[in-house]
Amino acid sequence: MLEVRNVSKVFTVGLFSRHRIEAVKNVSMSVRKGEIVSLVGESGSGKTTLCRIILRLLEPTSGSVIYDSVDVTKLKGKKLKWYWSRVHGVFQDPYAAFHPFYRVERILYQGFNLLPRLDEGEKKRRVYEALKSVGLKPEEVLGKYPHELSGGMRQRVAIARCFILNPELIVADEPVSMLDASTRIGIIKLFSDLRDRFDSSVIFVTHDLGLAYVVSDRVLIMYKGVIVEEGDPVEVMERPSHMYTRRLREDVPLLYRKWEGF
Repeated sequence: MLEVRNVSKVFTVGLFSRHRIEAVKNVSMSVRKGEIVSLVGESGSGKTTLCRIILRLLEPTSGSVIYDSVDVTKLKGKKLKWYWSRVHGVFQDPYAAFHPFYRVERILYQGFNLLPRLDEGEKKRRVYEALKSVGLKPEEVLGKYPHELSGGMRQRVAIARCFILNPELIVADEPVSMLDASTRIGIIKLFSDLRDRFDSSVIFVTHDLGLAYVVSDRVLIMYKGVIVEEGDPVEVMERPSHMYTRRLREDVPLLYRKWEGF
């Protein structure tokens, strides 16, 4: 479905010295239809930069992103809208993802700008179906502002906004990192349920290898802008080949592990 080919991204910082930071270094990866792929790494490893390139929110310094045999890094105008109607993002902060002065109804209807030919009846049906599919009651949330919803409810609205257009791929960038533990499991299960229902693929970005082990069909480990390991979640967890993966595995909390303290 999606193939990232030798993508690199270099940022320049500073007014005078123009220091170069290579956030993503010659990365290649792929996503198959109906697959959940986890991209795992610590903060600063380049995960979000890579996701923003895939979503066409950033231009790569070099390389290409191929979707449906089309290099999306070269798309503009209507063709770019076509891509955005098939590929959506769910971001880390569910509050910052919404306009604070828009009600939920208006937030959800914004997605239809990518499909202007739908009639009002079909739009309403899709909004109601999307909210119900993420476990929300339309009559209780449509008239509310984002600040009137809990963090978990806001994230469910963000996911519903994605599925209104029946996307083929969702890029979820740390979608549960700002939620409490009791809410996380519901959001994680939601991605799996919606993947099965709509046959969508998911790129699930996280710094938690244990979380990736639970939710993924395949795991990619990213370290300093490079994908250093890839494989089945069981293989990566039980037989990690890279030093960084072994460090991530040691940080996964286990019930039988005794904490030594300081």
